[in-house]
Amino acid sequence: MKILVVGSGGREHALAWKLAQSPRMSRIYVAPGNAGTAAEPGCTNVALSSIDELLAFARSERVAFTVVGPEAPLAEGIVDAFRAADQRIFGPSRACARLESSKEFAKAFMQRHGIPTAAYASFDAAASAHDYLERNPGPIVIKADGLAAGKGVVVPATPEEAHAAVEAMLVTGTLGAAGKRVVIEQFLAGEEASFIAMVDGRNVLALATSQDHKRLHDGDRGPNTGGMGAYSPAPVVTPRMHARVMREVIDPVVAGMSAEGSPYTGFLYAGLMIEGERLNVLEFNCRLGDPETQPILFRLKSDLVGLIEAALNGGLDKVEPQWDRRVALAVVLAAAGYPESPRKGDPIEGLAEAGAEDVHVFHAGTAAAGDRIVTSGGRVLAVTALGDNIRIAQRRAYAVADQIRFEGVQMRRDIGHRASGALRRGSAAR
Repeated sequence: MKILVVGSGGREHALAWKLAQSPRMSRIYVAPGNAGTAAEPGCTNVALSSIDELLAFARSERVAFTVVGPEAPLAEGIVDAFRAADQRIFGPSRACARLESSKEFAKAFMQRHGIPTAAYASFDAAASAHDYLERNPGPIVIKADGLAAGKGVVVPATPEEAHAAVEAMLVTGTLGAAGKRVVIEQFLAGEEASFIAMVDGRNVLALATSQDHKRLHDGDRGPNTGGMGAYSPAPVVTPRMHARVMREVIDPVVAGMSAEGSPYTGFLYAGLMIEGERLNVLEFNCRLGDPETQPILFRLKSDLVGLIEAALNGGLDKVEPQWDRRVALAVVLAAAGYPESPRKGDPIEGLAEAGAEDVHVFHAGTAAAGDRIVTSGGRVLAVTALGDNIRIAQRRAYAVADQIRFEGVQMRRDIGHRASGALRRGSAAR
């Protein structure tokens, strides 16, 4: 069996790595992939990016199915194109992908279907947005309406920062088309968690819970990023909260999309804010998270190929994944200048010495340059480790991460800090 994975980041490396473990696999193609997927046993990079190229390749190689990693191809309609050509593909249609590609659509959808989320207003004119800020001084969050590669969210500390963010997006155009409209919403306090499920149009299969670390620096300080690390499970998602998320968030999304004529298939990611018994949705992603995918798939003991096939056949109600009971934790090594202007081309040293039991180094922003591997993006690597508890997983991940070197490397030292106390006290989450 051949499978095509679309994308080039750490999420796609983790997907390819896990899919390649299936005894039914003959070859995993990754388009375009990175230096890590090129070296992964059973995987081959293919230098393709356009939907037409990917569709032609899937046909010619007779791949069993395609899995889409990043959000951009989903928003462009890759799933619709593949389905029209009778090619099996796991992901949401363009209409469903609006849950991620338009913050305004997602907020309005949540209001229509009674899904808990913060109050908001949206603007495409700077003057109106500035006036709203004057009347609603905060605390607030400002989000670019469109896809901004994880960099479209500003949590201003002062009114001046809020006005500057509006000016940057709507006037200066720092985020391009993604920032032509902004959503300003009420700031929500609490603890964030990532809740990811597989959906087959009707049935839902929840994956292991996880928690991301968005801020660049220790102590959750500094600018927002695409994610500086993650771990699974997330103790804040207790069994009671897990049931509420399914009942109040995931099930209403699936039912709502069907009711609006666009049945949802693919991975569905709900970014949650939890404060005591209060539950709100911060955002939806229409794919696996990055770097959450790395620890989640590191814990998955079941054959991912079988789970995706069940989803494609509308049979997610007939499968039950098995999970490693241990904790998995991923530490991201980011390039100099990330997130504003990451530097590329720096040689990466120490990868050959970074092998260890229950640890895997997933590549994201890497490329081959002759016989060397160099940085080629903002988040370069995600060192992922398993451990009987959060402390052991942290120790293993950081021991390997410290062996890897490149100029200006940025790495948080406190990934998993919120879980430490909770896991020691015996809290459990799936």
